[in-house]
Amino acid sequence: MQGNTFTFVRLRYRSGDWDTDQRMPSNLLNSLIEYTTIPVAMQEKVIDLSSSELFQYPFCYLSGHKLVQFDAAEAANFRHYVNRGGFVFVDDCNHDIDGLFARSFETQMTQLFGAHALKKIPATHPLYSSFFHFEKGPPNTSFELNGWGDDLVHDYLKAIEVNGRIGVLYSNKDYGCEWDYDFRNKRFLAEDNTKFGVNIIVYALQ
Repeated sequence: MQGNTFTFVRLRYRSGDWDTDQRMPSNLLNSLIEYTTIPVAMQEKVIDLSSSELFQYPFCYLSGHKLVQFDAAEAANFRHYVNRGGFVFVDDCNHDIDGLFARSFETQMTQLFGAHALKKIPATHPLYSSFFHFEKGPPNTSFELNGWGDDLVHDYLKAIEVNGRIGVLYSNKDYGCEWDYDFRNKRFLAEDNTKFGVNIIVYALQ
């Protein structure tokens, strides 16, 4: 937050492909405006994971398809940011549980926080009722239900909790791609599929 204004911060890391789903942030910012009274900065902000500027903001987003291998400065900043109360939403653009992004990111979390830090969270977690109510846990994405014969639905998200609160929220469901469309096209949807994104941001700011 800068003052009382929420800024959507995207983390740029040196390995892999960090710059995914470029329309998604503006879509979620529009949803915050539609459903909440949270004042928002209208443009996302890209910050290097190795930069100390990261610590000015309570919420960050990290995504990709490829290898995640933090350098020493990135690893130190990630760990310190989370341990100091920051929130990182991490989304695997491969919607996979054994792809390169998933395997390499989970390895990074093991190295930074320990082998058992990243755990499944139950559908009763406060994340699912922080604004809208999702009684069955995380909503599915069309990328999981793609009809190609490889449907892989993840009925849970994982998280690293610090002092009883989520510090790292980790999704294999590819929400970034699900929400990567012009916000003006939401009027064509029977149900706004960005509502869970509102929950994530509201939870992070509580």
